[in-house]
Amino acid sequence: MNSAKSLIKVKPQSIELFEAVLLVKRSGFVEVYDMFVTSKFSFLTLLFVLIGTFCMAEDSSAWRDLKESSVRNGLPNVAAKLAAGEPVKIAYLGGSITSQQGWRIYSEAWFEERYPDSEITGINAAIGGTGSTLGVFRLERDVLQHEPDLLFVEFAVNDRAGLEYQLAMEGIVRKTWKRFPDTDICFVYTITNHEIEHLRTGKMKRTSSNMEAIADYYGIPTVHMGVEIVEMEKAGRLVMKEPEANMEAVSGDDLNQSSELPASAGRPVVFSKDGVHPYVDTGHRLYMDALARSLPQALAVGEAFPHRLSDPMFENNWEQATIVKISELGPDSLEGAWQQLKAPEDPLAKRFLMRMPELWRAEPGSTLSFQFKGTRVAVYDLLGPGCGMIRVTVDGKSRMLKRMDGYCHYYRLGTVELAGNLEDTVHDVVVEVSTETFDKRSVLFERVRNKFDESPERFEAMDWYPGAVFLLGELVH
Repeated sequence: MNSAKSLIKVKPQSIELFEAVLLVKRSGFVEVYDMFVTSKFSFLTLLFVLIGTFCMAEDSSAWRDLKESSVRNGLPNVAAKLAAGEPVKIAYLGGSITSQQGWRIYSEAWFEERYPDSEITGINAAIGGTGSTLGVFRLERDVLQHEPDLLFVEFAVNDRAGLEYQLAMEGIVRKTWKRFPDTDICFVYTITNHEIEHLRTGKMKRTSSNMEAIADYYGIPTVHMGVEIVEMEKAGRLVMKEPEANMEAVSGDDLNQSSELPASAGRPVVFSKDGVHPYVDTGHRLYMDALARSLPQALAVGEAFPHRLSDPMFENNWEQATIVKISELGPDSLEGAWQQLKAPEDPLAKRFLMRMPELWRAEPGSTLSFQFKGTRVAVYDLLGPGCGMIRVTVDGKSRMLKRMDGYCHYYRLGTVELAGNLEDTVHDVVVEVSTETFDKRSVLFERVRNKFDESPERFEAMDWYPGAVFLLGELVH
């Protein structure tokens, strides 16, 4: 823990190098070119990026042994309510795997069948294609306002090994227990076909291992729902994906598919179509089987007790993450063609306002500007076919960002980080919706370019759809 805390307390002049190294590890070396062009990092920093990246190479000693469950302090508070036949609210914070009609739905049914005297209410707080660095900011709106008794957190697939994900996960724990110390928390880990080779070695991947360290510190039970799946795959009794299938979406109802191949004694189980999102009748059933084996142990730990917070594991964890609506930035913050979209009249607002506090459309040439005091700033927005580019300028340093990616034949929620690892001082932020255009068809993955060819007019606009600002800090009016 001491080495982790010393890493957080990096001297300000070293933060630029650390951020650059993390960026290369997360996004690949093509990002180095963007750093040069946008002058985000100095030449000297970029000169040492390769050295820093190799120094931060994976250390196999940090990988935890692959095991299905760790009870730790268990789930005593929700167990007491269930035993008394009291109503219980269960929240599910995660990504697309949790948003599917799979293990989340099956686990609600498990609790209902096992505890018929308790009224079980499920809270779906999952958003496809997102991780803990968004989850910590939306925790209050999507989870805590419902006052859950039990919170499942599933971000092992969408999170990466970077330090910021550990800070966000600890922030989720501390924000929850600061508000509701009687709420029990359980981390669950899911898998993809890209991880299966590593998992065969009997070790968890780095993100899950990092989460295990946080779980150890706070006594949180964990369930790795992929252990049996790995054993079945090794034995030839399961395949992770359909041979020719690729992932075409990271959210939406299209992910709720069943295997077309019926189970039989001589045929391996097909876990999923795309290697990521399990079939609801095969992969998700296996996830639920693991949960069903693990939950009774966690629910049998002992007497109920409040989860008292002590010193944090990381001093700079994201416990203070705050969300500010676009309308709360002040009347002078918006310039140009801005429109607040209202539900149910606007279809995008009708679809997304359950998650976003509000939704705006800004046309090219429009700007958003504000000041904040803190260390990190991001925007909660949409990615999609009608989105363009934005020029982000923080403290005079600018860079261009596309709000469209290879999956964007449909709209989905996203987060765009404007700046991170800043000194804890006042910063000037300007976001301009660019008037530049780009070839959207080439951005799309080849397997979904037919969506562009079928309706090219859907991709003509170059707008931006923000809803709120995320701060590790506070707004300066």
